Amino acid sequence: MSILYQSLESDGRIQEFYSEIPSGTTMEAHVIPNCRIQQDKGETSSLATFKSNYEKLPHDLKSCLDYCYIVSNQYAMKKEEVVRLLLAQGLIPEKPEEIMEDTVENIIKELIGLGMLQEHYHFYSKIQVSEFYEKSCLVKVKEQDFVSKAANSPIHAFIDNDGQDLHLPPSFKSLLIRSLFAFVRDCDDHINGAFSQVCLQTICGLQFLLVLDLYGVVEYLPDEVGDLIHLKYLCLSKSNIKKLPPTIANLQKLQTLEVHNCSKLFELPVEILNIKQLRHLLLCDIFEYDCGIRVPMGIGKLENLQTCTGIYAGTGIASELSNLTQLRKLHVLDVSEDHADELFASIRKLENLVCLSLDAEEVGNDTLLPELAPFSPPPHLQELVLRGGLVELPNWLLSMENLTTLVLGRSDLLEEPSSDLQFLPKLKHLRLWEAYRAKIIGKEFCEAGGFSELETLTIASSDLVEWTEIVNGAFPSLKRLQFWNCYNLRFLPEGLQNISTIQELYITHLHGDLSRRLSSKENYKIKQIPKLYFWDMSSS
Repeated sequence: MSILYQSLESDGRIQEFYSEIPSGTTMEAHVIPNCRIQQDKGETSSLATFKSNYEKLPHDLKSCLDYCYIVSNQYAMKKEEVVRLLLAQGLIPEKPEEIMEDTVENIIKELIGLGMLQEHYHFYSKIQVSEFYEKSCLVKVKEQDFVSKAANSPIHAFIDNDGQDLHLPPSFKSLLIRSLFAFVRDCDDHINGAFSQVCLQTICGLQFLLVLDLYGVVEYLPDEVGDLIHLKYLCLSKSNIKKLPPTIANLQKLQTLEVHNCSKLFELPVEILNIKQLRHLLLCDIFEYDCGIRVPMGIGKLENLQTCTGIYAGTGIASELSNLTQLRKLHVLDVSEDHADELFASIRKLENLVCLSLDAEEVGNDTLLPELAPFSPPPHLQELVLRGGLVELPNWLLSMENLTTLVLGRSDLLEEPSSDLQFLPKLKHLRLWEAYRAKIIGKEFCEAGGFSELETLTIASSDLVEWTEIVNGAFPSLKRLQFWNCYNLRFLPEGLQNISTIQELYITHLHGDLSRRLSSKENYKIKQIPKLYFWDMSSS
């Protein structure tokens, strides 16, 4: 069970601190009356079930659930992020014969099965904790009670400056902080909105810190970041940082280095090669366009890498990838004919690879991916992302029996891809992003029994005007239908009303004509769908 101290300062700064309740401590006297997490007198059966299941959990699963709540309380986090954070906290005892990422993911699945965690798919899997957690497992206390009760317990801190000057609370140094998530937003006075040198020096003095996530206006990292010798997780997102200090080599326990949307950071220092325990190197998001960051020659020495996203494969890097035999997820930017042969040869040797993403040079400018026919994917591949022009779908794609997720972006195919893809036996998530330029989708898109396991279908097309019909028996497992940037879509298909499994319809740009139809005579097509998300463009 966790305790929370939360404050909203008069100037808008938000601070939250979480800690486990020390064993043998009774907290009832410290609960703040009438707070948002106070239990209702009349508990529902669902709440009682949640409480019962929570009490029956082994200690390590309780700790995992508590931490899942902490990290997902601000926003729904990707499942993979949660896995990496749980690993960094060392909440699960390591077993030499097991891949710990798989062990943690199985624990998350178990908690989902118990209804204690909830999984949502929105481009990727996201995790949230059950709404009953706060009523069952969280106690909100006053600052003085928190500091006294949590003095010797692990603390996890969230700080949001909300556009104001950032100050750390006086008690900050006295707390045993293991995780720090700081969201620093820009403000009118840019300098005041950034992390000050004093704040960064204070953070670098937290000798027991395991997780450091700095989001926002970070101008630099001081050399003292190398003093965080216990750090296992370092994330920098949307910062103005231009380089990482050489002392980053001191972070010998670092498992995850994540630098997304750091527009001024163009390369990693060679010292990164000294971090032999590095398992996850994330230079950009695998499902989003991003600027790339060069890695130094010798990247093949990081033999423990399981994830490498946003890497350039030119200048000899492609051949080095074959040494990363533990790699499970790979995302390569600017794939071109210059190094395609070396790259494909290396990928074929990565027998543990389960997720592969290939981006053509200048994806947004309709450039072609290199010829894919000579390529053959590793045998266990489950997720494939191809961004860039394709003359046609490669034949090997249609025989990938283990494929569960497929993303085609800017493919500009001449023939509708679904006619062949619908027979992939395990395909659960299909995202077609400007993959096929057509104004009309017909009933041929999916025949009866087609896409038998598909749960999520995402279509993004500025050309699409109408989907005429879905035949009876098509999409027997579909749960989510999403239309992104379909500015001209005016007709949803007849037969949509017959898909009994569908739970969510999402349209980011709802055309006025379609809005009027769905509000009146064609409402029967969607009225059975529990969740509808529309961005109405009828006024435009």
